[in-house]
Amino acid sequence: MWGKLLGICFGFMFGRWIGAILGFWLGHMFDKSLKQNFDKVGGFQGFFSGDDLHQRQALFFSSCFAVMGHIAKSNGRVSEIHIQAATAFMDEMGLHGENRQEAQNAFRAGKEPEFKLKEAIVDFKEVFARRYDLLQLFLEIQIQMAFSDGHLAAQEKQLLQKVSQYLGISATHFRFILKRYQAEFSFRQQQQRFQQSQQNHYQRKERAQPEPEFSKTQALAVLGLQSDASEKDIKRAYRKLMAQHHPDKLVSQGLPEHMMEVAKRKSQDIQSAYEFLKKAS
Repeated sequence: MWGKLLGICFGFMFGRWIGAILGFWLGHMFDKSLKQNFDKVGGFQGFFSGDDLHQRQALFFSSCFAVMGHIAKSNGRVSEIHIQAATAFMDEMGLHGENRQEAQNAFRAGKEPEFKLKEAIVDFKEVFARRYDLLQLFLEIQIQMAFSDGHLAAQEKQLLQKVSQYLGISATHFRFILKRYQAEFSFRQQQQRFQQSQQNHYQRKERAQPEPEFSKTQALAVLGLQSDASEKDIKRAYRKLMAQHHPDKLVSQGLPEHMMEVAKRKSQDIQSAYEFLKKAS
């Protein structure tokens, strides 16, 4: 209700009755958003046209694959592992036909010597400047590409630092994100090995092995926490990370719908780490 009243008042001050009508509508949308999760439904995103949203999604899509291609060639040539990682990424997104061709074209463009990384990132940031969660996810995707072979080469790290700098992400937070992803990568691999081991024991009708203790340290690292984190710290970090990676919110801000799977997988990793810590406490 307060949103409508304030909207009418301010609208009338600046645009008389037309302004009051517009203010009423904006106030109505604001009140409606407050009853839900304002960020989850896209906040003021609903006031932009569908074409504007589609343009941002197209820019995120093309920029993401172009920078991935550039990072993949940071060592002078694109390795077979990087090609497999890019292909797996496209498979995960369910890209087929024209969409897959666009992703491949952008990836190839990023590999070209004349590709200007700084200009591409600066242009990208201008469009997504106020959508920090998307900027962070963009960087996380690039880290995922660089880390696809299980380790981070010096050239790849230098490029990632540049991407982070151009996005306006501090060096301290870059190190935090990188450390979190490395922990996420290790934790996911360990969980997969453990699940496979349990399945093998079950098939052989043997007693299942207990989960290794060192997973607790890795699970904390997935949430960006140290080993001395309290239960309150764990809950706070979990809620913050889940809010940052909420797929519906990110799509409403400009994440291509094809890339929802990326956000979902990250949310699942965060959820898995949190559930593990709850059981371990």
